[in-house]
Amino acid sequence: MRVNYRLSSKELSGVPGEAAWAESMGYDGISSSETAHDPFLPLAMAATSTSRVILATSVAIAFPRSPMVTAHTSRDLQDLSQGRFRLGLGTQVKGHIERRFSTTWAPPGPRLREYVQSLRHIWDCWATGNKLDYQGKYYQFSLMTPFFNPGPSLYPAPSVFTGAVNAYNCQVAGEVCDGLMLHSLTSAEYVRDVVRPGLDKGAAKSGRARSQTGLTSSGFIITGPNQSSIRAATADVRRRIAFYSSTRTYFPVLEAHGFQEIGAQLHQMSLRGEWAEMGELVSDEMLDAFAVIGEYDEIAGRFLERYGGLLDEINFSPSTEGPIEEVQLRRIIQELREGV
Repeated sequence: MRVNYRLSSKELSGVPGEAAWAESMGYDGISSSETAHDPFLPLAMAATSTSRVILATSVAIAFPRSPMVTAHTSRDLQDLSQGRFRLGLGTQVKGHIERRFSTTWAPPGPRLREYVQSLRHIWDCWATGNKLDYQGKYYQFSLMTPFFNPGPSLYPAPSVFTGAVNAYNCQVAGEVCDGLMLHSLTSAEYVRDVVRPGLDKGAAKSGRARSQTGLTSSGFIITGPNQSSIRAATADVRRRIAFYSSTRTYFPVLEAHGFQEIGAQLHQMSLRGEWAEMGELVSDEMLDAFAVIGEYDEIAGRFLERYGGLLDEINFSPSTEGPIEEVQLRRIIQELREGV
């Protein structure tokens, strides 16, 4: 199982050092997310201080960007990193697309399928010189003059992973993507009963083998040197679970465990702005469903017991009260990498 690290530097100047440290710890990949900062720029910085790890957006929001813009950015990062860039795309929810990005909303699954297909057509045009001609419902591309064509790259086109929660978007990933990224609010049961069948259905539709689509996730991971430190880290994870559970997009995950009524209550609390109180609704049962909890010497085994055989990669940037000692971190990463 490959093990990935999520960048946490708030300033771009801190990224090269953090990325080099993560590579030295034995991580297989480094990811950057689109929250308060751009997801691509940190990876450009990380490319300058690393030589081995995969560099991935996890995720970049697709629909505010034309596939052409994303194709150019991805190509440049692939060249800069000497073939180590991976494009991870997400759809976001309607409210953010319309009100935060001021972009038109459309059914996200079919639109994301076309987004990925059009990216591949653009990259193929550059690599082979074939005429650019992609005609879909949501995206149409037919113009590529030499002035705007970077030509063939020394490296293959970037792999494309997409984020998904519902069964349909899992099917899209199985149909057209190199991999699927699961949200932190997930569980082994949901992966087994919803995600993997969706991937299988998509793969069958396009005549691909299921093994061609990688699967990466982690759920929430809470660890520490002792039970006292774990209890201190748990409160923050309860708040994060409550926040995500208040979003209706994630209700299918809650329904798989019978937590849909709690989700509805949390949604109403979010509308009233009762963010500080929401974590109190996350019971121990709910916490256990979505989080793997254990001390340093047991967390790898507990994670593998729950997710072994279901995932190809784990995102391991655990919730802790304080920083993990490097010797402990190296050991946990190694145990996870050696797990099945």
